[in-house]
Amino acid sequence: MHGEYKVPGGKLVVVDLEVRDGRIADFRLAGDFFLEPDTALDAIDRAVNGLPAESDAATIADAVKRGLPDDAVMLGFSADAVAVAVRRSLSRATDWRDYDWQVVHDGPVSPNMHLALDQVLTEEVGAGRRGPTLRFWEWDQPAVVIGSFQSLRNEVDPEAAERFGFEVVRRISGGGAMYMDAQSIVTYSLYAPGELVQGMSFADSYAYLDEWVITALRSLGIDAFYQPLNDITSAKGKIGGAAQKRLGNGALLHHATMSYDMDGEKMVQVLRIGREKMSDKGTTSAAKRVDPLRSQTGLPRAEIIERLKQTFTGLYGATPGHVTDAELAAAEELVATKFATPEWLRRVP
Repeated sequence: MHGEYKVPGGKLVVVDLEVRDGRIADFRLAGDFFLEPDTALDAIDRAVNGLPAESDAATIADAVKRGLPDDAVMLGFSADAVAVAVRRSLSRATDWRDYDWQVVHDGPVSPNMHLALDQVLTEEVGAGRRGPTLRFWEWDQPAVVIGSFQSLRNEVDPEAAERFGFEVVRRISGGGAMYMDAQSIVTYSLYAPGELVQGMSFADSYAYLDEWVITALRSLGIDAFYQPLNDITSAKGKIGGAAQKRLGNGALLHHATMSYDMDGEKMVQVLRIGREKMSDKGTTSAAKRVDPLRSQTGLPRAEIIERLKQTFTGLYGATPGHVTDAELAAAEELVATKFATPEWLRRVP
């Protein structure tokens, strides 16, 4: 069995192993990480060999830590990273380049259509009718997209939203509210088989699925990094956040929104941003919570999206694609029967 795990912001960890009589055997660790002393590599191999094949990541990581010599130094990886790679090998996880990716960047649709397309395209990937896909959103009207489990009245000021022309909609993933003024943000969705993140915790999968974004932003001169659980940030402030939904058919939806040119004063009138949430972000001014991409790059929004597409394609390989007529029709039906209904919007009043 073979497993790989690219540590977000770190190095590649590669493991090869067999399973005999329910235990890990012939375990070998490799990668482009740094490890001192040389004997520590053999120590890690010995620590993992003989462990029960059903061992969880915490058990494997603990065995690695206990097996390391006291003077061991691990750079670019960790015992936890070794454990993730082991679990990925045992669960026969896939890698980005195991798939033929499509990049979709179609014209504007309504906020509810974007949310319906997220559900439809994830279901299509799970059913095997669509290959894994990266889709960039375009829209020409402002909206607030609240998380699946958020309270409508706690998150949005309805009078301010109506005054500024913001439609309020609800998505299928959890997480916080997305303030989406027209042409002011960069939003993308990943639709992928669950095998891509097999063996990872939810927390690990967030950073793993957005590492290509960090690479793209850094190529634009932004000192970007991932802040657990789901924030894309920089030394100058938060850039955006991600959310996920796992479907029963095995497919995964991962989407993120990054601010390009945000009107912070308008945002704090439309959103009810509580003091507790503000303190969690370590900021005192709600209007300055999200640092726009434009202020850090000076580039048009379209150029930033183009760099994101180029980076993804360069790293993982991808071809241009489009949403099909059948998928659009299915999404339109979902808008009518689910996303545009008061029952869905007010499922958590």
